[in-house]
Amino acid sequence: MKTGPDWNDLAYFSAIARTGGLMRAAEELGVSAATLSRRMKAFEAALGRRLFLHGADGYKLTSDGQALARQTRSMEDAARQIDIWQGQATGPVCVRISAGTWTAFDLAERLSDYWQANDAWVPEFMYCDLDLDIARREVDIGIRNRRPDQPWVARQQIGWVDYAIYSADKTVTGWIGPSWDAAITPSLRWIQQNHGDGIVTKVNSPHLACALARAGVGRVVLPVFVGDRMDGLTRLSEPIAELRSEQWLVSHHEGRNQPPIRAALDAISGYLRRRP
Repeated sequence: MKTGPDWNDLAYFSAIARTGGLMRAAEELGVSAATLSRRMKAFEAALGRRLFLHGADGYKLTSDGQALARQTRSMEDAARQIDIWQGQATGPVCVRISAGTWTAFDLAERLSDYWQANDAWVPEFMYCDLDLDIARREVDIGIRNRRPDQPWVARQQIGWVDYAIYSADKTVTGWIGPSWDAAITPSLRWIQQNHGDGIVTKVNSPHLACALARAGVGRVVLPVFVGDRMDGLTRLSEPIAELRSEQWLVSHHEGRNQPPIRAALDAISGYLRRRP
């Protein structure tokens, strides 16, 4: 009797297609890169189709690979829904939340303002200055600084974020800039464009920049909801008009009404709307 593709091979393929390479997929799946490579070669042979182009840019999908990836996306969606369904029977469900550095830090630090230990969900934070994929359910909830336009995304604007200049005291005149390997956020770009000549040192982490600023090394730009309450820092400016950004709460249309995700959306939305 003829059988279809192996479910494990489809899951392996989907992880590689989503992450773009063997190493990250292997780490996510808990298998070795050598095992993934061997399984995918056998998978391609069994299908009689070439799914990947192997090169310096990683595992790039062929047209056949792209077509299969569109099909396996729905498998990953279904698997996530099964995880939620199973979790509801065994205890609180982990809801994956992605946000920029300082929003994620704020949500974690002020957790008790919107979450209690007996809630039906528990947050799993994934801070990232790049947008993780809502469509592929890499995360359940995202907090973004611009309005998303993907058709599968449910969205609500929950406010604005203002930024200002901070340092240990007013006598500090130098600036802390981004190192070559740092993610260049709008606030870091503003420092480069407006105070590039005044940069005295560089870091690749916002937390390290704050530590140096508190030590009196230089000035930084922070969201006011963080900077205004951070010990050891003094605000040196009014909010910087060109850095003001929208704040959007996003989720997948199909997943947003799952009870744990709905509860998380309501709780986080309420907190962010109340936050100064």
